Amino acid sequence: MDIATLMGLGLAAVMVAMGLGSHIGLYINIPSIMIVLGGTIGSIFTAYPMDKAMRLMNVMLSTMFYKAHNMAETIRQLVTLSEKARREGLLSLEQNLEEIKDRFTKKGLQLVVDGIDSELLQTMMETDMDLFEEEMSIQKGMLDTGTALAPAFGMIGTLIGLIQMLSQLNDPSTLGPAMAVALITTFYGAILAYILFMPMSEKLSRRSQIEMRYRRMILEGILSIQAGDNPRILEEKLKSFLTEKELLSYGGEALKESVEEGAVSGA
Repeated sequence: MDIATLMGLGLAAVMVAMGLGSHIGLYINIPSIMIVLGGTIGSIFTAYPMDKAMRLMNVMLSTMFYKAHNMAETIRQLVTLSEKARREGLLSLEQNLEEIKDRFTKKGLQLVVDGIDSELLQTMMETDMDLFEEEMSIQKGMLDTGTALAPAFGMIGTLIGLIQMLSQLNDPSTLGPAMAVALITTFYGAILAYILFMPMSEKLSRRSQIEMRYRRMILEGILSIQAGDNPRILEEKLKSFLTEKELLSYGGEALKESVEEGAVSGA
């Protein structure tokens, strides 16, 4: 679960609610909600294939429910596999395939076990990465479309309200309430675009970058295993994919493991 997304949405909701005060009822208008929400979702369905548009809610939920990769653990796993491959041969890695949960890593190692040429393996894995990046781009594009269209439908709803208001100019007592209703759709459009769609799009963009870095690291590791590189060299190569924070964490965990192993040996 992504706590930052939930905290951000919660904080934004609280701030807006505080601004509304005790007059929340004034800001609830079902026809306005239908114009903005229905119009925006309808346009996203128009802009994207059905199978993609149907996943809009899942895409939005994915920004809140996401399990980050443990880069350090992945490096240790690849180093362990490299050591085994050098001792027992590449075919011995087939025994470990069932233990690997990550689909991309499992696919790469399966290709190694199958004896696929390194250039072909790299091409196949990079094609997989390109397809993943394309899918993430489509998901981000749907959210970007929502960011652009929600305020537009808010304005459309405002224009509809203004037309209705102007048609009743003979009754001045209706102008104030009618103007308030007309402006509510603009409010809904802004809320939908700038509290939901835009932040979620940015979160998805950042997550896509992290996922691609993770996959490039795995590809580098698999190619090194296939080439029979020294596990220590492999480890150093993979550590270059870590951020400074991740590198410090990796070093700390490695030191802890070393101390624990020394304690066991001493005992």
